[in-house]
Amino acid sequence: MFPSLYISHGSPMLALEPGASGPALARLAAEIPRPKAIVIVSAHWESNELLVSGSPQPETWHDFGGFPKALFEVEYPAPGDPRLAAEVAELLKTAGLPARIDSNRPFDHGVWVPLSLMYPRADIPIVQVSLPTRGGPALQTRVGHALASLREHGVLLIGSGSITHNLRELDWHAGPESVEPWARAFRDWMIEKLAANDEAALHDYRAQAPNAVRNHPSDEHLLPLYFARAAGGQFSVAHQGFTMGALGMDIYRFG
Repeated sequence: MFPSLYISHGSPMLALEPGASGPALARLAAEIPRPKAIVIVSAHWESNELLVSGSPQPETWHDFGGFPKALFEVEYPAPGDPRLAAEVAELLKTAGLPARIDSNRPFDHGVWVPLSLMYPRADIPIVQVSLPTRGGPALQTRVGHALASLREHGVLLIGSGSITHNLRELDWHAGPESVEPWARAFRDWMIEKLAANDEAALHDYRAQAPNAVRNHPSDEHLLPLYFARAAGGQFSVAHQGFTMGALGMDIYRFG
């Protein structure tokens, strides 16, 4: 059975400057069987309702600004999978989570940046599930449970976000050895609760975790973790690290 993954995708520049995350993602892709398809929840598709991408050939969306021209020239021409999208929507409906197909959704950088480092040939079909942020961790846990059975059929489930994400407090010149204590403390608390499978504490992280609001002024980059956790099995850390002092680059494996 396939694991599910939570990937901290960092800055869009990861696609051109992969640092330590690039080799970690490549190793992870080599360790698991080649999936027949990928279903991914990205921090960059916030929505009010549950949506599922149904385009047969999604475009590569450069949903950012202020980066070098070379980054805007990167394309990730992986196919979509309308049939799998319909299956995903049906599984969600069966779990009491009605979802609508979006036939025009492109790949945002939370999708194509990490996957370009895992599967650079861009030949694995991808279906994206949106992130209704107002539903919080509890909703993402329900979505993960609803789609967990896909792991038995060759589908890799991924949550793409960032274990810490406060862009206003980043030091763009800091090296990987420079880590803010408040960011490390939050990351370590999350790992402790994930390892203990303490769902109640994880769902209440904004009240219980140290420096929670400082690490996540808004929680869209953490919520995909709850999808990956609920969809998978036993927790393990595949990669740990920080960039720019406080941007967590951890990768977690479930199962």
